[in-house]
Amino acid sequence: MFFLSLLYYKIKSMRVLLISVFALAALLISSCSGSEQNVEDLVAKGGKKYGGEFKFMSSEKIKTLFPTYNTDLYSNRIISQIFEPILTINPKTFDVSPGVAESWTVSDDAKVYTLKIRKGIKFHNDDCFSEEGHELNAEDVKFTLDIACSGLKKNQISYLLINKIKGAKEFFEKSTTSLPKSGVSGVKIIDDYTIEITLVNSFAGFESILTHGSLGVSPREAFDKYGDDIEKHPVGSGPFQLATFENDKIELIRNPNYWQKDEFGNQLPFLGKITLTYSKDKKSELLAFRKEQIDMVLQLPVEEIEHILGSLQDAQDGKNVKHKVDSESSLSVMYIGMACESDEFKDARVRKAFNLAIDRNVIVDEWLEGEGWAATNGFVPTMNNYPNESVKGHTYNVQKAQSLMKEAGHANGADFPALDFYVNALEGSAVHKFCKAVASQLKANLNVTLNIKLCSLAERENAIASGKAKIWRSGWIADYPDAENFLALFYTGRVKHNSSSMNSFNFHNATFDQIYEQALSESDSDKRALLLAKCDQIVIDEAAVMPILTNDHIVMLNARVRDFEANPMESINLTRVFIKEARK
Repeated sequence: MFFLSLLYYKIKSMRVLLISVFALAALLISSCSGSEQNVEDLVAKGGKKYGGEFKFMSSEKIKTLFPTYNTDLYSNRIISQIFEPILTINPKTFDVSPGVAESWTVSDDAKVYTLKIRKGIKFHNDDCFSEEGHELNAEDVKFTLDIACSGLKKNQISYLLINKIKGAKEFFEKSTTSLPKSGVSGVKIIDDYTIEITLVNSFAGFESILTHGSLGVSPREAFDKYGDDIEKHPVGSGPFQLATFENDKIELIRNPNYWQKDEFGNQLPFLGKITLTYSKDKKSELLAFRKEQIDMVLQLPVEEIEHILGSLQDAQDGKNVKHKVDSESSLSVMYIGMACESDEFKDARVRKAFNLAIDRNVIVDEWLEGEGWAATNGFVPTMNNYPNESVKGHTYNVQKAQSLMKEAGHANGADFPALDFYVNALEGSAVHKFCKAVASQLKANLNVTLNIKLCSLAERENAIASGKAKIWRSGWIADYPDAENFLALFYTGRVKHNSSSMNSFNFHNATFDQIYEQALSESDSDKRALLLAKCDQIVIDEAAVMPILTNDHIVMLNARVRDFEANPMESINLTRVFIKEARK
């Protein structure tokens, strides 16, 4: 799914979740304005409150608010409030649930998926429509899938579908400059509220892909009206709609016509406004949090917890009344990427040497003070129904690493150039620390020099795309809970078929491609998992990448924020969040 731009920290053996307990309130009472935050004194069933403003910060600028043009987690956190995917996924159980599609059926051979679109969903009111209350239907879902399969330069997610939906490759090739209205042949409208998707091969679990945040349903009318400006004119059907998209902030306001209600029958969402601003550095963000100017910190430095919460024990005991911490194991991997076709890394012996020269346990235990888990079982993180234990990762072995470098003609670093090491992180952050550790170990063990180049996400991606970056820090969070989502990064088809941020390593391995394609068409989940594990082992054996660690997703919240839940895919869902009390 989305590239990680920040390293979140794992607090081992800790699940801090201070759950606010509040009494049931009466039915709706009279409302009054709540000052500058516009907090409405309106209490719903279950003690919920309507109104209020939720504020948070991002270290990266949001470039686009159009779902299929996005691959980064920062933008997705805003996009997911505006748009709704075709199906949804429970971030706790990973069960696929209805979304825009209220139900679906799968043919016996798992090649045909029939979706029933929910009636009564309205897009946000916008000038692209001739009337207010424009209803979402099957045509909009087809358009969304068509544009996701397209060869348009800005489309970043064709990799999701191009090898899976019938006719997607052909459509990709003929849609590089414009979007033919005929669309993908394997996506057919049956009636106004029914759509049929035919796959190239059987794919049990294809519905998980339809939960992807970049498949947020968008109308053709908006695309036709705004063209390239669609990135700043998002028209979705989600709980919030765009109010302001400025250089220094993004503001969303409540969608009053949202279709969902909560378990009490309350109209969702509760929040009146969401405001995203940008942090210059972590210190300024933490200062804003301490002053209660923002409500959430997503990149929580472990060393700051006691400063803010008083102590970990107080937090665990629920003694702190101002702040709370929520954490969940993250379906993610932090890694060092290498340009596998570059002069520096085209020799697999060099890539293997780099992997063997890294002591991942030391990085986690000493450089990160135990905040993380060394990646010792392949590239795919631990998840259900995947045999991680069968994949043998890289074991620290300096002697072997030095021997391989000597075989490759670089004994004691001879003739191996100093390289810029692209790291999108703030100075002094945990990401910066772990990258300094990698550089330090490679220097000590192989006499290789990496010059850390702190940069923005955009700068890093541009450097990779241009070939300027030979080595860089990155990560991957699951778009959907399937090992295939991680291993698809190494599929050669991603080099051939667009998507700039996919297979950025330019890794090519025919055996990998063959087994990966077998896995895509395997309907037996256990057999499929074993095939994917074989792919994972090839990635390790060929040293296509340097997996370093996995981590937890830790969120710090102002205690006035209620019903927020962290999740393993590190997305945020503010649909049910409410503000218990106004800022002082």
